[in-house]
Amino acid sequence: MKKITIDTTKAACFLTEGAVKAYEPKVKQAQQALEAGTCPGNDFLGWLHLPSSITPEFIQEIQTVADTLRAKCDVVVVAGIGGSYLGARAVIEALSKSFGAEKKPEVLFAGNNIGEDYLYELTEYLKDKKFGVINISKSGTTTETALTFRLLKKQCEAQRGKEEAKQVIVAVTDAKKGAARTCADKEGYKSFVIPDNVGGRFSVLTPVGLLPIAIAGFDIKALVEGAQDMEKATGCDVPFDDNIAAQYAAVRNALYHEGGKKIEIMVNYQPKLHFIAEWWKQLYGESEGKENKGIFPASCDFTTDLHSMGQWIQEGERSIFETVISVEQPNHRVDFPFDEENLDGLNFLAGKRVDEVNKMAELGTRLAHVDGGVPNILITMPAINEYYIGQLLYFFEIGCGISGNVLGVNPFNQPGVEAYKKNMFALLNKPGYEAESKAIQERLK
Repeated sequence: MKKITIDTTKAACFLTEGAVKAYEPKVKQAQQALEAGTCPGNDFLGWLHLPSSITPEFIQEIQTVADTLRAKCDVVVVAGIGGSYLGARAVIEALSKSFGAEKKPEVLFAGNNIGEDYLYELTEYLKDKKFGVINISKSGTTTETALTFRLLKKQCEAQRGKEEAKQVIVAVTDAKKGAARTCADKEGYKSFVIPDNVGGRFSVLTPVGLLPIAIAGFDIKALVEGAQDMEKATGCDVPFDDNIAAQYAAVRNALYHEGGKKIEIMVNYQPKLHFIAEWWKQLYGESEGKENKGIFPASCDFTTDLHSMGQWIQEGERSIFETVISVEQPNHRVDFPFDEENLDGLNFLAGKRVDEVNKMAELGTRLAHVDGGVPNILITMPAINEYYIGQLLYFFEIGCGISGNVLGVNPFNQPGVEAYKKNMFALLNKPGYEAESKAIQERLK
């Protein structure tokens, strides 16, 4: 099978000769620290060899539960936020048809916002549906997810009865503690464990991601195989010149430290990859954005966003670089037709595949942006399928772990995320937050 490849030449040319190669020992040291468990955040390294630890029996256990929900539900709602939903959604969106439901059940996502209209419209939509719920939360007390799950649990029980609801509500949570674990044990829900040593944004290859993906009807065995092969291809013993994750970590750190590039734009030319970029933004933003350091992760869907962001990228402040995901072979073929009147002047494209037009737009844009002073990293996927998405997910995960260590931060915590929660709880007068509430009220006077 082919593998994902990387081309950094159009990024390295913006740096002094040998600048990327100079990061080789730093990258090697960072990856060795991951492997040895001597890096900051070493209690959250369970993702590192997760793909190779997944057994056929474990995949079958997940598939069995997925098949039960597929048989009993028209809709399954995944309640989770951040890493508890982005990975699953990224894979499902990439593999699903763009128009019309491909297969039952329909997989929806909630618990990732507190929009009242969103929740009203969701609960209204579910009123005449046989639906199930996957509650994904280590603690069970994350506000957005807990609020949503309480609503959906009550509605599911009201519509299907308490006994039948037990068969279509699944908890993915901590092994022993937390509100979600207590609820699952009390109600008798089927449950899967989120490993203690795997953080949410690295959890797509745990039941957090695998169960919803299987319910959506996609091949989790092939997804895992892709990740397993990428784990081998990016191991600590793989030479730098062959290790695409090490190269990615090196060039982006060189662009940041030596080239002054503060923003990385993840670019795709296939709309199906939109949520892959959303997942990537959380992975890198939450991992590296600490201690007043870190590249800001942004994303664009081309060619669409060339008509909105293209001007800024071409001629705006030169603080950016692009990482382009290029898909070598689409899954379908559409040929451009000939038109006798040729009013649009496009007969020069007649007979060409639409993908050829897309590829030339991609190449032309990369050349223009490089000419405009924007370094470009090119990542090429052979196709969009479970196997290559599995490769891509692990490639970005190991690249993130290495890159964060080179940057000198703990890539596996997120202390800054708690700041807004503390203020929100104080403003809502949550018990235990009286002092914070008083302080905020003084600030607001």
